[in-house]
Amino acid sequence: MANPRRRARIVALQALYESDLSHHDAIAAIERLAVEENLTESQKAFARELVEGVLGDREAIDDIIRRAAPQWPLEQISAIDRNILRLAIREILVNNGAPVKAAINEAVELAKSFGSDNSAKFVNGVLGSVSLSLAGDA
Repeated sequence: MANPRRRARIVALQALYESDLSHHDAIAAIERLAVEENLTESQKAFARELVEGVLGDREAIDDIIRRAAPQWPLEQISAIDRNILRLAIREILVNNGAPVKAAINEAVELAKSFGSDNSAKFVNGVLGSVSLSLAGDA
């Protein structure tokens, strides 16, 4: 059974993915998915916080992805990988109690579960570059 925060991350990822591909409202998707997945109020709040954070900082987050993976135009990164990266970078940028390595590990686990055969390696590499870049900025 996934840990409580992982379940919230999965719902956040599903909402962002749905919004990215179909342009549905991501917050409305959170509400629907939280019921479908039987999330607790704290899990739903965490998922909503993640999605609102990604949506609010999406331009800056996407710029970070572009710098960390210059050989991959953002539009050519699969929607699932793109949104896993957005979630993880949001968590790395805003310390929500998860250390950087834990945020990266969670993203890699999401990539293993929902991405392609190469997603976990790709996500790990991009987030490794992001963490090194942010460490250099500190």
